Amino acid sequence: MQALVIAAHGSHLNAESSTPTFTHADTIRASGAFDEVREAFWKEEPSFREALRIVDSDEVYLVPLFVSEGYFTEQVIPREFRLDDWDPEQWDSDGTAATHATLTAADTGQTVHYCGPVGTHDAMSDVIVQRAENVTDDRDLSEFGLAVTGHGTERNENSAKAVEYHADRIRDSGRFAEVKALFMDEDPEIDDVTDYFETEDIVVVPLFVADGYHTQEDIPEDMGLTDDYRTGWDTPTEVDGHRIWYSGAVGTEPLTADVILERAAGAGADVEAAIEQVREESGGSGGVAGD
Repeated sequence: MQALVIAAHGSHLNAESSTPTFTHADTIRASGAFDEVREAFWKEEPSFREALRIVDSDEVYLVPLFVSEGYFTEQVIPREFRLDDWDPEQWDSDGTAATHATLTAADTGQTVHYCGPVGTHDAMSDVIVQRAENVTDDRDLSEFGLAVTGHGTERNENSAKAVEYHADRIRDSGRFAEVKALFMDEDPEIDDVTDYFETEDIVVVPLFVADGYHTQEDIPEDMGLTDDYRTGWDTPTEVDGHRIWYSGAVGTEPLTADVILERAAGAGADVEAAIEQVREESGGSGGVAGD
């Protein structure tokens, strides 16, 4: 028997934080790709520490629903799942290249294929583009600018690396007239989004797993979409002579379930049929760079 465990942050304060995790788990569960599909959270139940104890399968694919490599993927998750002999060097990654490592869970004896985070997989570039297509209702985005937006922080340089990685890949695909990586807490900042684009239409896609304080309050107000997030904003909203199309968190896009499956496939799971099914159901159109 084989199981999939999706590990996400969750929140005690934001009830919507875990919604994408449950939604994507339901999509994968319906595909029949695994004997079991479980959700696990740092700030909600079921907890990381207890997750493997409610999984019957001897072989587990553990996929972090996180944006970047860093503290949670390199320390918290391996520690809480009690993965024997874990060392971040096993991923042989520069911050965006994590693949998988096969380990043993100390207290359950299960074989765990520990995968890199969803946010750094190449297929996440497709999700960002899909998000842009859906918010604009337009598959021809050649006259649009795209701002891939992240938190950015000096505490985790990989946070910015993930944003820049996908911005570079999408820029190289030629799908948009302009593509920029912008941030909340470092330069170039999302507050000045219109300063970085010549295109009249700009799509802003935040590389966040779930909608919350940053995506629904900070970013809309910082960009000038609204003076008060509680009153909402139009899509698009005109700001400084540009039309801003704001998508909200990329992790809420249904195609994200495909990336979770892609991570498991990279670790050896036989899920190709499920990948094709999820892409078809979510309207995914294939790799942005002809992968």
